[in-house]
Amino acid sequence: MASLDLNGILSKRVLDVEESPTFALGRKVALIDEELKKEGDYVVKFGIGQPDFNTPGNIKEAGKKAIDDNKTKYTPSTGIKELKQAIVDKFKNENGIDYDINNVFAGNGAKQVLDCIVRAFINPGDGVLIPVPYWVSYPQQVILSEGIPIEVGFEKDLTLDIGDLKSKIDDFNGPVKLLILNSPNNPSGAVYSKQQLLDIADVCLENNIFIIADEVYEKFLYGDEKHYSLASFSDELKEMTITVNAVSKTYAMTGWRIGYCAADAGIIGQMTKIQDQTSSNPCSISQWAAIEALKGDQKSVDLMGAEYKKRRDYIFDRLNKMQGIKCDLPKGAFYIFPDVSGLFVGSITNSLELADALLEKAKIAVVPGVAFGDDNYLRISYATTMDNIEKGMDRLEDFISSL
Repeated sequence: MASLDLNGILSKRVLDVEESPTFALGRKVALIDEELKKEGDYVVKFGIGQPDFNTPGNIKEAGKKAIDDNKTKYTPSTGIKELKQAIVDKFKNENGIDYDINNVFAGNGAKQVLDCIVRAFINPGDGVLIPVPYWVSYPQQVILSEGIPIEVGFEKDLTLDIGDLKSKIDDFNGPVKLLILNSPNNPSGAVYSKQQLLDIADVCLENNIFIIADEVYEKFLYGDEKHYSLASFSDELKEMTITVNAVSKTYAMTGWRIGYCAADAGIIGQMTKIQDQTSSNPCSISQWAAIEALKGDQKSVDLMGAEYKKRRDYIFDRLNKMQGIKCDLPKGAFYIFPDVSGLFVGSITNSLELADALLEKAKIAVVPGVAFGDDNYLRISYATTMDNIEKGMDRLEDFISSL
């Protein structure tokens, strides 16, 4: 059956949005993996950013209990009061930020929460500052709201370049509404210091730019690194910051789809209208499981963090011994973002071609850096087993030696 000609029919803003490269990669990998398994082999997957651990038992039991207790009906659109109170307590006890439950919004994962925030702020032509490297969905969500993503360059440590931030604000012809800041960062693992955050905050306050602080990887820090929440620095910054988090990464709950944010009640009110008319409410069962995640035993988080550190140290050591690769030691999250431009030889001229070659020839799945704003890099997730990491690094070494 021939495809319909939908030019001029479908929404231009939807047509302008790109497919998620991580999910597109997942589909391609699945097809290749299926064939390899017939031969007793498999693709080493360093692609999608999801913990390889199972959801802790106490959280699963809370979900099961919610089902047994018939807590399976609609809930208030932005979450039950018990979950909101658990979020309020979390922000106060762990981040030093005082909120009330009317400052809290729970949604279907942090991605959907971020989309609601962007929709609540952006008119056609409004600018949103997005530091490179960025999570793949940030610019696409801005485009979907008919805003304009403004990419901000980075320093050698892969954190935002303040000079470029100021220049981009001055040069943009129109209102700049938001800055999206992610620390610890996906894809680089960079962590912003308190002084860096204060410097960024000063620029935003001076220009009346609201800050989306995406803190979903806050629990995964290495060495002496510390996480700082912008909204905890002052009442003025608290008013200008929307702090986003989720249970997805911290508690290996990606499929449960619970994200949340806290902000000025007026912002939450507008976001609520969006959720009222779209997804209705987060999954009722997942909300009760998320309460247990936030309030229950936290040992699983420490165990995951310790394991991620071992993997990080190993993969960093292996990568830095490979010809044509340069990378910084990630300070947080569970990704490493090596500069692989030294491998652009022959028919390989960019990160997409390199990622394709690695999948087809070395049976390694990685995400090309162009998806994160810089074509010289690849993102490698080490949220996989040490056996897979060792095998993947061996395959990468063999691939490089064949170039």
